[in-house]
Amino acid sequence: MAEKNWHTGSIVIAVQAVVCLAGAAAPARALVLSEQFAPARYLGGLDPSLIWEALIGGTAVCSLLAAVVLWIHAAVHRAQRSQLRRNAFVSSAMNNLNQGVVMTDAQRRIIFCNDRYLEIYGLSRADLWPDMTGRDILELRRQRGVLGVSDGEFYEKAASPNGLITELPDGRAILVKYFVLPNRGSVATHLDVSEQRRLSRQLASTKQFLESVLDNVPACVAAKAIEDGRYIFANSAYERFWGFSRDHVVGKNARELFTSDSAAAIEATDRAALAAPGGQYRNEFEVERGTTRRMVASIRIVVRNENNQPEFLLLVFEDITDRSSLSEELESTKKFLELVVDNIPVALIVEQVKDGRYLLANRSAETILNRRREEATGLTAADIFNPKEAKLIIARDEAAIKKRGMITEEHPISTKDGLRLFLTRRATVLGDTGEPQYLIKTHEDVTDRRQTESRMAHMAYHDGLTDLPNRAAFLQALTQMIEACEGTSEEFAVLCVDLDGLKEVNDVFGHALGDKLLVEVAQRLQDAARGGVVARLSGDEFGLIIDGKQPETGLALAQQLGDAVAREFQIDGRAVRAGVTTGMSIFPHNGADGASLLANAGAALFRAKQKSRGTISLYQPEMDQQIRDRRVLHQDLSMAIRNGELSLAFQPQAIAGHSVAESEIIGFEALARWQHPVRGQVSPAEFIPIAEESGLIVEMGEWILRQVCREAASWPKPLQVAVNLSPAQFMHGDVVGLVHSILLETGLAPGRLELEITEGVLIGDFDRGLALLRRLKALGVRISMDDFGSGYSSLSYLQAFPFDKIKIDRAFVINLGRNPQSAAIVRAVIDLGHGLEMSIIAEGVETLDQLTFLAKEGCDGVQGYLLGKPLPIGQYAGLVGRAETMELALKTG
Repeated sequence: MAEKNWHTGSIVIAVQAVVCLAGAAAPARALVLSEQFAPARYLGGLDPSLIWEALIGGTAVCSLLAAVVLWIHAAVHRAQRSQLRRNAFVSSAMNNLNQGVVMTDAQRRIIFCNDRYLEIYGLSRADLWPDMTGRDILELRRQRGVLGVSDGEFYEKAASPNGLITELPDGRAILVKYFVLPNRGSVATHLDVSEQRRLSRQLASTKQFLESVLDNVPACVAAKAIEDGRYIFANSAYERFWGFSRDHVVGKNARELFTSDSAAAIEATDRAALAAPGGQYRNEFEVERGTTRRMVASIRIVVRNENNQPEFLLLVFEDITDRSSLSEELESTKKFLELVVDNIPVALIVEQVKDGRYLLANRSAETILNRRREEATGLTAADIFNPKEAKLIIARDEAAIKKRGMITEEHPISTKDGLRLFLTRRATVLGDTGEPQYLIKTHEDVTDRRQTESRMAHMAYHDGLTDLPNRAAFLQALTQMIEACEGTSEEFAVLCVDLDGLKEVNDVFGHALGDKLLVEVAQRLQDAARGGVVARLSGDEFGLIIDGKQPETGLALAQQLGDAVAREFQIDGRAVRAGVTTGMSIFPHNGADGASLLANAGAALFRAKQKSRGTISLYQPEMDQQIRDRRVLHQDLSMAIRNGELSLAFQPQAIAGHSVAESEIIGFEALARWQHPVRGQVSPAEFIPIAEESGLIVEMGEWILRQVCREAASWPKPLQVAVNLSPAQFMHGDVVGLVHSILLETGLAPGRLELEITEGVLIGDFDRGLALLRRLKALGVRISMDDFGSGYSSLSYLQAFPFDKIKIDRAFVINLGRNPQSAAIVRAVIDLGHGLEMSIIAEGVETLDQLTFLAKEGCDGVQGYLLGKPLPIGQYAGLVGRAETMELALKTG
């Protein structure tokens, strides 16, 4: 702006100069002419020569004046163009700075703002306006969210020597410096220092890390300046060796710290290090420490600066006075380590890289080598294994040596016990030259572990009794079927099949025979389905998926299922009859997702049961009445909690003995019961899910927990009591505060209360659930994993949280003694729990054979009808130490 004014002024001055020159010349010439022509005029005539002379002179003067004006105009134009080029150059240079620049005049109006400034703060030229002030642009930045300080604070800190650093929302850091110019204008620079700050923090962190490392190494480490020999650093080991602090050391030289003899020895070693080729010197010398003399082994390294000039002397030394005793200790340690290596349950082999010969093999490696370890020493893989195996082993060894790191893989190996799966780790050890010297190989037999993991994974999605897919697997299959059929004209049917007569079989022949019936029914359903998906959804309910033209195909299959199950079963020499009732829904007409299809098939099953057992029912929209009935039951349950219709039953838990008499009762599990004024006794399997779905479980759970704790606190014998907590209680409300307040209110010792949870507590929000469990355990209560194995990720939860107890689900106990797979699974769970230092309790123990098996396998506790049914606590008064003793009610059928 100032430059533009300067050009305008120059033109005006030039024009004024020409006018003045013309004005000065004209009168003079006029005077001469007037004098020359005066006589002529006076005489009454004019001399022609004089007239021409005057005209020629005037023309010359005008031409001169015109030339002068044109020259001045050209000069001014050239100056303007030169100034514009200079301005363009300056503007281009300023716009290409890596700093943002803003300049204001004395009135704080912005006279310049480069592109970098706009780029830093996300502004554009269109955001600026004429006569915009510095405070205007600060307010604009504040509105855009890129300024978080007041105007006063901005100018005060930006004008300070260190400037102002502002943090932008995207994490960048901008250093602003503000300068006031002599003309009362200002210049502000804005520099992105994000990278510098990151590097500075990284450098500080690295420096702190290195100092921490040096301070914690066991050897004595110190550094001194070469110029004057004064110490600049000493670590903790150095302090411990000499017996004085580093503050006392830093800033002093050897003469000021040690005796003359020690100082002389130290200085001589320093000089030798400075003179040593390569800047490194090792030696051993004696020093005085207090009243004793110690021998130290020293390494001194000369540290040079960027000009390759010696700057610091780094010294590392250790006390070797007791080297002989240390050698003995080292030898003892060596023998100990050899003993450990020789007895670890993992095969260990050390191979020499240069020739592939085995240098070391422990006792466990003999299984892989198929020979005694002493015989393997000095041999190569080609000497030990057959050519095909040797070629594969050598190739894997070479790959690990080439990588110079750790390689882990699983592969089968032939052993004297047959083909086994091993987890092999190969690690390369480098020599002093940095080249591979040794190859360490470990082989861990993971055959049993992988088999157990496979069984556990199978358990997650399969029913423990029938080995059919469970509800979770069925819903997954439904989802996949829907995805395959979406966008096509294909249909499929979902069948809910309820086994009729199971309760009667259980009541007449016992649950053991009832379980066998379920296994037989599952097999017949699979045979009839002919490749369709068959799953066990609950105790006596099965699910099927069948594709094809619907509803004809589904109805035909339902009829075949009914015919298959109606045929008489021969189980344990007994003739058993059963039937099925079926409900069916069709995709896509009766639901677009798996949950809807399954729910609607369940509604159709409910209608079929109402009509008659053994019938088949297709879903109809009016079947939603079932949902309304559930809502009515929900309202009744809400009133039941307030009206005191709920009660508690207690089932004994005992130490697993080889007989009922040897099984000492150690506690009870509390279970809720509901006596409906109209419906009568409502099954927990019916009202508990309604309570959980509606959220009533929170209110119900609080009532149950308070009543159980109050009851247990009144027992003369301090037996344990277990209470189930629903995942909904963790999702809603303060479960930790509730338990704490109830314990204080009832006076029950926290160690007597056991809270049973299912994996559903952790599935929804793992981190929150885990935190709540830790807080509960901090109260002193015990935490138990209930229904272990019935979900899909219990193993990961056992690893994440130290449960006090694992409860084996009843589905795995019922087949003990007649199903090898069930026995193997129960045995694996017991071993797993004991390996994690958790006690194990088995549910559903109903036979003496089951009890004997569990006791033999080391199961800690048992629970089931064999020991006692869920009954009011008055029925177990004698067990809890009350005067009104009554007999223990055992399982009666």
